Amino acid sequence: MERGIAKDLLSIGAVFLRPNEPFTWASGIKSPIYCDNRLILSEPQVRDRVEQALADAIRKNYPECEAVFGTSTAGIAHAALAADILGLPMGYVRSGAKDHGRAKQIEGKLKPGDKVVVVEDLVSTAGSVLEVVETLRNAKANVLGIVSIFTYNMKKGLERLAAAGVKNVSLTNFDLLIKVAAEEGYIPEEDVERLIAFRDNPSDESWMR
Repeated sequence: MERGIAKDLLSIGAVFLRPNEPFTWASGIKSPIYCDNRLILSEPQVRDRVEQALADAIRKNYPECEAVFGTSTAGIAHAALAADILGLPMGYVRSGAKDHGRAKQIEGKLKPGDKVVVVEDLVSTAGSVLEVVETLRNAKANVLGIVSIFTYNMKKGLERLAAAGVKNVSLTNFDLLIKVAAEEGYIPEEDVERLIAFRDNPSDESWMR
């Protein structure tokens, strides 16, 4: 499944590798990879496989799940589709509370003690998804864990998840994806080592040379 999802993401350009012409993150860091899992929604066959895989991952890893909550905004559609397959309630968490109406940050029905799973499209340093987990925990939800489509396996992200006591199950990951990318001809084999160097320390631009 992990290899198949990696192939799907590469084939539709949801994950794009460009080590010789790096992208620039909002932080200013140069990156050889760009990930936009929103594109999955425009590809029905890939979308069906991804949403079924998310639902399967929730069933397998969090069988007690009572509701699915998406991250805003990229995780919302994936959470809705996976919840529909599972026949479970769905909601989402805003990046901040609304400044009008009921001033809610959590949208959807949530009761104290509800066992919930967070759906995220990708995890890098895990900062944003852990903010969602914290918001749900502050609302007295029992957050069982996270299911994500793609994770970078970055040290900072793994350490943050461990420190927060949060499990993340990802459909595919950076290490496997770049291996598949080399096998399928998206990148030359010699670029794999450079990409791993980026993954290990994104702030160190020596991989570019």
